[in-house]
Amino acid sequence: MSDRERVPGLLRVLSGERIDPPPVWIMRQAGRYLPEYRELRTRSKSFLDFCYSPALATEAVMQPLRRFPLDAAILFSDILVVPDALGRKVWFVEGEGPRLNPLIEEETWRFDDVQRGLQRLAPVYEAVERIKSAIPNDIALIGFCGGPWTVATYMLQGQGGEKERARRAVYERPADVDALLETLVEMSAQHLAAQVKAGADCLQIFESWSEGLSPAQFQRVIIGPTKKLVKRLRELGVTVPIIGFPRGSGAQLGAYAHETGVTALGIDTQTPAAAAIAAAPKGMPLQGNLDPLALVVGGEALERAARDVIEAFKDVPHIFNLGHGITPDATPENMARLIQVVKGGV
Repeated sequence: MSDRERVPGLLRVLSGERIDPPPVWIMRQAGRYLPEYRELRTRSKSFLDFCYSPALATEAVMQPLRRFPLDAAILFSDILVVPDALGRKVWFVEGEGPRLNPLIEEETWRFDDVQRGLQRLAPVYEAVERIKSAIPNDIALIGFCGGPWTVATYMLQGQGGEKERARRAVYERPADVDALLETLVEMSAQHLAAQVKAGADCLQIFESWSEGLSPAQFQRVIIGPTKKLVKRLRELGVTVPIIGFPRGSGAQLGAYAHETGVTALGIDTQTPAAAAIAAAPKGMPLQGNLDPLALVVGGEALERAARDVIEAFKDVPHIFNLGHGITPDATPENMARLIQVVKGGV
């Protein structure tokens, strides 16, 4: 085996190489669709406590790797550890999702120091070290953070759902929003750099809420902060590949791909492969974009949809993934079938 072949397939694709069959990992591959995960989750009183337990987070990462021949592991954590580290109260409501105290209801926005925040996140970096030690050398380890705007949206309005209040804040309190994004860029850059130092082989920026923005807002809250984040990472000495995932960006996808400095582009479910290939710089690695619902349905529909994705991206460096995260109503059996199809076993 050559030195090149010893490099994890996902990293080879991120360097611009086309591999057949494509490497595969699945967003939220550790999670509630696995019965062993549901049992593991009962061992912690809150979701944040779970994320801050290196032993539990490591076990969550290892569970899907034991079941499926995946090509990457991804840190088990949450994008909202960043506002938690900045001193904003974060909690999770069972069956509803995360909650924060909304910034838009406060006259002055205050945050803890970034270095203090990194100390708060030390258990996350310990988890990265443990995971890196536990996985085989041919499996890449992905670190991640939320995109600055996605995290800001939670902070601004205190929860997910309809994003109108966060978008309004860009017009109503532009200086405050810009300052918030600057803080998130620095905290996120330091957070990602610490993950790489602990052993992450590559990074993903989950800009999950790119939809619904005007072109001017998209430039201001998505492209600008992401470009600054990538630049800051490089200033901090981070050289690993960076996957940007601007879900729902639509017609702004090309601008994101060309202007932010990301290495590779995550493609969401709604974006045709041909449109993504045309929008991205020539040769840019692309990741995606199976409909998560196909994984729920299973059977011939799943197999056909998976093959369609593989065919659509056959001429570019491609990492097989979903167009969004796996949902709790998917089954391990369907996941196993999917991986078998991708690997060419059926």
